[in-house]
Amino acid sequence: MINEEPPSANLPSANLPSANLPSANLPSANLPSANLPSEGPPAEHLPSGGPPAEGPPAGDALLAAAVRNNAAWCGSMCRAHGLDPATGPRAWASPRRTPLYYPDAVSLAADATAADVLAGIDLGAPGASVKDSYARLDLAPEGFRPLFDATWIGRPAGPPAAPGPSWTRAGTPGALAAWAHAWSGGDADEAALFRPALLDDPAVTVLAVPGPGGRILGGAVLSTGAGATGVSNLFAADGTDPALVWAAALAAADPALPVVGYESGDDLAAALAAGFVGLGPLRVWLAA
Repeated sequence: MINEEPPSANLPSANLPSANLPSANLPSANLPSANLPSEGPPAEHLPSGGPPAEGPPAGDALLAAAVRNNAAWCGSMCRAHGLDPATGPRAWASPRRTPLYYPDAVSLAADATAADVLAGIDLGAPGASVKDSYARLDLAPEGFRPLFDATWIGRPAGPPAAPGPSWTRAGTPGALAAWAHAWSGGDADEAALFRPALLDDPAVTVLAVPGPGGRILGGAVLSTGAGATGVSNLFAADGTDPALVWAAALAAADPALPVVGYESGDDLAAALAAGFVGLGPLRVWLAA
């Protein structure tokens, strides 16, 4: 959940998380409950946006799909904040500072260089960050320091091994605000990341696992792109088992597409237990 989602060691609020960064993923315990307005019965699966003509990625291509899917999710969040990021063959970048927890640049190719990721971002303002998608860059000579490492994860296309719990779509401004309150643990500044404009993006679904009395037991963001469904910002509240939320995310995802994301620490262990495999390392850099 930089991503879009802070990993298990929470990121500082120097403008960084799905993400994806992501994607980004809050600790799974001790988030307060929040009421979720009624949304009606949930859809069975998210729209896929249509897989590419060549079909879903497989093998090493799944890593590339995870990288580009995450960059696309970063773009969705940035556009919801009125920014206009650009995607090139070797890097995704925003010329203006991105929202809290989101990178200013993402490398898209294993052989991307420091020049590729730094050319399109604002290096004058404090807080610049870069997601090194293949953990191959050395940005220390450019004045950056490593912030955290994580692991890309993937799961092949296909239905989940077992039915998941019921879930609902946070598809109205009120429902999104309630979801963001639960996701953030009641932190108003962090909750403000999720603006109503995000609901206008057809590639993005914010899902919640409802509990008794309108409480939110957990949730995640699913985003389609690059021939995959990305999972970011997954959280479990009130002591809910993260496995329940992973099961809901997989139940909501289009079974015709693989599911990707990235995690670290205990959150990575929970994802692997849910049937994902590690695809490769990533590193986030922050301007010193």
